Amino acid sequence: MEPFTASDLKERKRNTIKDFVSVAGVLHVTHMSIFTRTENGMYLKLCRVPRGPTLMFKIYHFSLSRDVVSLAKKQFVFEEAFKNSPLIVLNNFSGEGMQMKLMASMFQNMFPTINLTTVRLSSIRRCVCLNYNSATKLIDFRHYAIKAVPVGLSRSVKKLVQARIPNLSKCQDFSEFISKATVSESEGEDDPANHVTLPQELSSRGNHESSKSAIRLFELGPRISMQLIKVEDGLLEGEVLFHDFIEKSEEDKLFIQKRREKKKKLKENRKKAQEENKKKKERKKEQAKEKSLKGMQKKKKETDILMHKIAKESNEGDKEEDDDSQYYRDEVGEEPDKELFDGSVKKRKVRSFAPRYKSKKAKTSA
Repeated sequence: MEPFTASDLKERKRNTIKDFVSVAGVLHVTHMSIFTRTENGMYLKLCRVPRGPTLMFKIYHFSLSRDVVSLAKKQFVFEEAFKNSPLIVLNNFSGEGMQMKLMASMFQNMFPTINLTTVRLSSIRRCVCLNYNSATKLIDFRHYAIKAVPVGLSRSVKKLVQARIPNLSKCQDFSEFISKATVSESEGEDDPANHVTLPQELSSRGNHESSKSAIRLFELGPRISMQLIKVEDGLLEGEVLFHDFIEKSEEDKLFIQKRREKKKKLKENRKKAQEENKKKKERKKEQAKEKSLKGMQKKKKETDILMHKIAKESNEGDKEEDDDSQYYRDEVGEEPDKELFDGSVKKRKVRSFAPRYKSKKAKTSA
């Protein structure tokens, strides 16, 4: 699927399908492929994000990419091939039935469309082939790298064209190396049906415009053999549009539809109740805030009144002190001590003197 994949997405074990659907729009993801394993076998689910449909396939055989490449006689894997999207090839998907059209459109929309008038041949480096077997109902998935090889050149000339250094140890002259009767790999191995005339020049050596070249395919993997068993209207849920194993009557379909509608209404009612409860909680919070603000304002007013009263009383006390000091000046004619009329100085309690022992009476002489 490279390069149009969310390869930088970091997932965790606790992530659910809803989490991936929520970020699909931000990452411009249109399809999800989900592999699952149960006791009965392995399954592949192809989902169109965010509203479906969902196609469910049962996987009968598969081979990993590393196994396919390691078993190949000639390996042809390079990074440049994955910088452009592959070419999609569908074979025998023109059968009857809604599921066939749905499968074909799903596979086609998983890859970007190619404009034949503006496409450059050098950008088509890979192809994905899907073959449907109408007898077994199996779909074979294959993935290849494409290589164009010039046709009509001898092996020696082909080495020179591809900028490879030839071995001239067995030749006395360079002309002998050129005129040596050898059959090229393309002429010896390729079928004439694979020969094409290039409408554009390719980046590889020897493939010029209007020249003949042979197309070679190198398998990259993976290999998958699968069968469509179920089609759902929604994303991993909804009405079952097609099922390969189970056929239901109209009564069963009507009953399932009513049950689904009832479940949908319950979900909507639950959602409304949750929203109402949320609004009530917000209202209560606002009321509590208003109440606390009113209490703070009331407390502030009380403290202001109290402070005003204390200030007033202190002013009156100062006036009384001034009057006393003036009276002392008028009567005595001197300035009073500072501590005399200071309210902060505590008056000491005057204790009356009481002798501890009684005085002895004087003895009278006889």
